[in-house]
Amino acid sequence: MTKKGKKKIDVTIDFGTGSKRPIGSEMEESAKKKAPNKISKDEKVEKKEKKIESPKEIVGKRQGEPAQAPTIEVTPQSSKHTKDTFNKNQETSNKNIDVKSKSSKSLSKEAKVELELGKGLDIGTANLISAVQNTDGEVIIKTQRNAFIDIEPDDFTRNMLTKLNVQYVVINGKMVVIGDPAFELANIFNRETRRPMADGLISPEEMDAMPIEKLLIESILGPVQEPGEICYFSVPAEPIDSEVNVVYHRGVFETLLKKLGYNAKPLVEGHAVVFSELAEDEFTGIGISCGGGMFNICVAYKTIPTVTFSTSRGGDWIDRNAGRALGIKASKATAIKEKGVNILNPRNREEEAIAIYYRELIRYTLTNIKQRFESKKDVPSFPDPIDIVFAGGTSLIGGFIDVVRDEFEKIKFPIEVKNIRRAEEPLHSVAKGCLVAAMADYS
Repeated sequence: MTKKGKKKIDVTIDFGTGSKRPIGSEMEESAKKKAPNKISKDEKVEKKEKKIESPKEIVGKRQGEPAQAPTIEVTPQSSKHTKDTFNKNQETSNKNIDVKSKSSKSLSKEAKVELELGKGLDIGTANLISAVQNTDGEVIIKTQRNAFIDIEPDDFTRNMLTKLNVQYVVINGKMVVIGDPAFELANIFNRETRRPMADGLISPEEMDAMPIEKLLIESILGPVQEPGEICYFSVPAEPIDSEVNVVYHRGVFETLLKKLGYNAKPLVEGHAVVFSELAEDEFTGIGISCGGGMFNICVAYKTIPTVTFSTSRGGDWIDRNAGRALGIKASKATAIKEKGVNILNPRNREEEAIAIYYRELIRYTLTNIKQRFESKKDVPSFPDPIDIVFAGGTSLIGGFIDVVRDEFEKIKFPIEVKNIRRAEEPLHSVAKGCLVAAMADYS
């Protein structure tokens, strides 16, 4: 969609299915955010950051048209945001779920925002992230931790959660806290959070996984603007070091989104990183999504994914192994990691354990990429040096790119690389890539 007075310039994107569709969006990029840590915090934070150029605008420059990049508005994760999306005493009968929460004025305010058609959804092991663009060209990001914890249903606990404004659901007689507050409560009570997903895929061990996922996704994605609104959602590529496949996982979320009224379309995570981060390189290079359950890799040439695969190690692998080495819960290792660690300069035993496993994971990923280049016949011969871009929550830790570059120098990579960098907003990159794909379908 183009705004009045602007010349429309089409850029085609190949989704690897043989069909090409133009991009007409004026998006990119989102703002850095700091999420509230306390579960009692009851405020929404909005932030705007510097303007950058979208793929359309880059092409406009090449053809002599002045580029006008939009401002990006980000709504970071908070317990209040998810809580606001549920009505008090709402009931979901199909799974015997009773949702307890307070309504809020913020929901009515959001409803007044005029949005472009098309949404992006990053379904991650650790976080769920949605992206949508309003009619002013601002991209709105919403984030929720993909976790829950069950609590004994007594009056004291119920009153405590109510005073703290913490949302909970009642599933078959059990109180369950979902989203960001679940992670905080797990650390308070020295317990592990329960995850609807494990190792990048829907968890087979959690019987309550899908009802919880439905509630969390509804809270950040919102209702459809029209029946069959397009929503691209992220899926992992087939793993090379595991016998599991993504067919069931992809099908479950496709069905869930269709029940919410969306025309659901899957997009491999690494390919989404290419869409959101490599516009200036004509969507050519390597996009890597560093998630909680998996690392997803996509090698693309002119938008076309030539090699896609995943490895079954991610941030959770680091947390589990560091936790075992230190004799602490994995959720505690996660909390230490998220408080601020630089893996180049660990300050204590806990940070050193995290740094050791980070370096091993980075080495493992780069080695697998190199081996795929050396063994796969359909890898393109790039005429120019390419960029390798890392995104995802696991890449947020201090010193990450420095360690990547250090390990990269130790291997003899088969192609020339001009730059190794991290996305400006690593946590939002996949969701924004999915949004690029969705808006391209409407152009």
